[in-house]
Amino acid sequence: MEARFLGCRIDNLDMQQTVDKIESFINSQTGAQIITLNAEILYQAQYDEELRELINQADLVTPDGIGIVWAARKLDKPVKERVTGIDLLQNLCFRAAEKGWPIYLFGAAPGVAESAAENLKQQYPGLNICGIRHGYFGLEDYEQIRADILSSKPAILFAGLGAPKQEYWIRDNLPLLGSIVCMGVGGSFDVLSGLKQRAPAWLIKLNLEWLYRLLAEPSRIKRQTVLPRFIWLVLKTKWRGKA
Repeated sequence: MEARFLGCRIDNLDMQQTVDKIESFINSQTGAQIITLNAEILYQAQYDEELRELINQADLVTPDGIGIVWAARKLDKPVKERVTGIDLLQNLCFRAAEKGWPIYLFGAAPGVAESAAENLKQQYPGLNICGIRHGYFGLEDYEQIRADILSSKPAILFAGLGAPKQEYWIRDNLPLLGSIVCMGVGGSFDVLSGLKQRAPAWLIKLNLEWLYRLLAEPSRIKRQTVLPRFIWLVLKTKWRGKA
């Protein structure tokens, strides 16, 4: 089941169903691209046909962010729940520890993914982190990176390169990576390593995680200016009766 609005599709699955869907990709040894879509990227896709096509061609697209959930409801295409990248990553690590799926962490500054890996292994005993690679690289490094990933034989690759860079990297490299499930996770490694703090649970429950991140990182203000434009776009679309 999927919801489609503002020219993009989103899979209308809750967290448990999303994890089960990804498990089906792994069991069938089918390489897949997972996108956790937020309001910023959906807004960008309105003016970037290549990005819009990338989203629509992904194997699974989750509603990451209260902005997506709000827009879906406003446009009469409600989704079951918010499925964020970091929460999905952690749910998949829990399942991976149970099932024995090897995990590869790719991205962030040197040393950050290593710290995230140590914390994940403590949180999910038995988790197999089969490979780690920082996110500082050039075109000349692509072949070596792919070779390292393939030799590590992960079931899931988490790419923390920032959106939409990570989505383009996955799209371009997935055909060469075989049966690996690849998912962009933005700045999740920074949080999982302890370098940055996630909002308190009560703020997340109130859907105010975006405000916490803005107060913690005032430099994000330029990015956050997309949100009022996204809201205006959704309202215009609603008034015109087109989703």
